[in-house]
Amino acid sequence: MTTLKQLTAQDVEKHASRDSCWIIIHGNVYDVTEFLDDHPGGSKIILKYAGKDATEEYDPIHPPNAITTHLPKEKHLGPIDPNTVRKVVKEITVEEKARLERFKNRPPLSECLNLHDFEAVAQAVMPDKAWAYYSSAADDEITNRENHTAYHRIWFRPRILVDVTKVDWSTTILGQKSKMPLYITATALGKLGHPDGELNLTRGAAKHGVIQMIPTLASCSFDEIVDAAQPGQPQFLQLYVNKDREITKRYVQHAEKRGIKGLFITVDAPQLGRREKDMRMKFEDEGSEVQRQGSGVVDRSQGAARAISSFIDPGICWDDIPWFKSITKMPIILKGVQTWEDTVKAIDMGCQGVVLSNHGGRQLDFARSGIEVLVEVVDKLKELGRWPVPNFEIYVDGGVRRATDVLKAIALGATAVGVGRPFLYAFSAYGQDGVEHALEILHNEFEMNMRLLGARNLKEIVPEMVDTSSLRSHSGSVPDDRLYNVNYQSLKLASLRNIQEGAVAKSKL
Repeated sequence: MTTLKQLTAQDVEKHASRDSCWIIIHGNVYDVTEFLDDHPGGSKIILKYAGKDATEEYDPIHPPNAITTHLPKEKHLGPIDPNTVRKVVKEITVEEKARLERFKNRPPLSECLNLHDFEAVAQAVMPDKAWAYYSSAADDEITNRENHTAYHRIWFRPRILVDVTKVDWSTTILGQKSKMPLYITATALGKLGHPDGELNLTRGAAKHGVIQMIPTLASCSFDEIVDAAQPGQPQFLQLYVNKDREITKRYVQHAEKRGIKGLFITVDAPQLGRREKDMRMKFEDEGSEVQRQGSGVVDRSQGAARAISSFIDPGICWDDIPWFKSITKMPIILKGVQTWEDTVKAIDMGCQGVVLSNHGGRQLDFARSGIEVLVEVVDKLKELGRWPVPNFEIYVDGGVRRATDVLKAIALGATAVGVGRPFLYAFSAYGQDGVEHALEILHNEFEMNMRLLGARNLKEIVPEMVDTSSLRSHSGSVPDDRLYNVNYQSLKLASLRNIQEGAVAKSKL
């Protein structure tokens, strides 16, 4: 192992083959020869950077510590002498030039009047691979669309002649103050959309007094995100459980020491859902796999999602809850609960909450929306004489685009609602300014809708203010949401290569 002297670029360039493959990541050299066939994204993408600096390709789709965690220490060869590294001028493709031109011609931020607008701009200006990862969902994407559509089958019953000169929609979530009954929920790979990644969310959350949930699979490191927070700014942690429980234990306990206020354990992803937009983009991006000697064909068809998630333990079960309680004093919330039975079990196991969620429609297609499950859960808890539940909070996520969506969930018993993709689209299009403007839009929507509902605070948003009689009617006719439908990019079918290459990939602004 070369560790006593600083390596030069010339040293690395000698190892640019399948038989001996070294790469540079963040100024350090790694021998990845034995890892080539195990890389979830296939060997071709690594070999493209054999003997070179792969940081630019690595950064957006890997958590910062991925290579140091998963590569044996003897394969960490040491630092590179920066004076020996030649600057590589990256060739800009015709497609990239067109994307940069669209980015330059974005509408001013003031023209974004709602969260749908950010999605429209992001779709036009993001790299295709990034858009495919953020927007993709499972199978036919029925659940992804149902998450949003379900809110349209809930109607308001507003009260009148209430003095709403002053309205207050602030709340507490797990005992932490929030200026809105929502939190920025965990979404992976922020740097796919913007170089600052999740830091855009941290800074925007600080300015608007809302809570950010830090994802396990963030592009920025956990400590970077925590360090970017303001003093006293509360943050939660979303956890994918590692097959190596010692790694999970260290991560959780480090988070607790850093002041994280809640542990949200993802429980709906024992296996990754098929996200065909992401999968097809990966396939088109790298082309057909060349047959390797003695190795057959590498399956690289799982897209960015597969490349970052192979460590997740499919064996996590109810028996693990006592173990989690033994390693941390943070409140434990199960993220991805989809039935009343599992909600009751979470209560009985001593958890502090659940997120009624189907993973943004990215796991099991035809799973019900979180808002529909919320009605089922609260009705059953009332029937059992267990509502409200002391020291236990219920959250919902998926499909939220308006403050009215949030208020419907609050009326039906949720403490708060998680919002994910809209903030990704906001910073992908406009950076931190986009996140802040999105939160300002929601702020204004809350103020208006609280007044129109006749509620002065969230305690006055009660079940009698909503009509859910159509909620379970999945085929019920309601007016189309034109903004949502315009943004929705239909799934592609397989097509002949020459037709694909000549077609316009997607509509742009």
